[in-house]
Amino acid sequence: MSTLNEPQTGIIHNIGYRHYEGNRLGRFDITKALFGQTFRGAFGIQRGAKAKIFPWFLMACVLMPAFVIVAVETNMGGVILDMTSYTTMVQAVPALFLAIQAPQAVSRDLRFGTMSLYFSRPMRPRDYVIAKIAGVFAALMVFLAAPLILMYIGELLVDEPFWSATQNLAIAVFSVVLLALLLSCLGVLIASVTPRRGLGVAAILTVVVGSYGVATTVQSSIEFVSGSSDKAIWASVLSPITLYDTAQAGLFRISTSTIGLEPGFGMGLAATAVILLMSAACFWLLNVRYRKVASA
Repeated sequence: MSTLNEPQTGIIHNIGYRHYEGNRLGRFDITKALFGQTFRGAFGIQRGAKAKIFPWFLMACVLMPAFVIVAVETNMGGVILDMTSYTTMVQAVPALFLAIQAPQAVSRDLRFGTMSLYFSRPMRPRDYVIAKIAGVFAALMVFLAAPLILMYIGELLVDEPFWSATQNLAIAVFSVVLLALLLSCLGVLIASVTPRRGLGVAAILTVVVGSYGVATTVQSSIEFVSGSSDKAIWASVLSPITLYDTAQAGLFRISTSTIGLEPGFGMGLAATAVILLMSAACFWLLNVRYRKVASA
């Protein structure tokens, strides 16, 4: 039996540490990995069960009306709602998804001080901004396009002409690409201002949902007072949703889903240009913001 007075001998364990001998990846691979992490995080993939509940609950909420519409169309044998009107109808759900996931993507990095770790690698602030915007954009596109594809299948089931249904799907998907681009840039910009996730959620909801109410009220007031729908259409710049709706309606010669305005092709082009300019401005402001973070 050993005693405390016996001399102790040390043991060296060889646990197999060795130098890394593989290829050292650069900025593109780091950006790609950060994009993947942002996209997967938006749906709680590779995270705990608690992180999966809310995004998939919202996915069910945005798909459920489409399921109901398809079921009714199948029974009636005809289309009851055009795909181009669906996103505006359920706009509160994508807005809530954005409000939750944009702060999830960037606010926690600011709050827990991990930005210095990112920028200690060969990653530039622009790479971080691109990865985060692209991750949120891709998640939003999945969220917005899924019910449109379901409605497309429903239109084919009720014997809608293949070309007509495919054309409607292409118009709807192109339009939500514009909307997702603007919302992702705007949402990430707002979320990057504060490390407090709750403030970011509230601010994004206020801008996206609150501005829609303001825009539609101003549009209705202008049309009622002036009797001119051309003047009322310009109020669509007050909200991302009405701006997207005006771009879609003008480019493809359909009525808007808001107050039934019918913008011309020129107004559709102007609304599209405004969306692209606003997205570019948000991207530039994000680069300025993260250059300051990197130098702090």
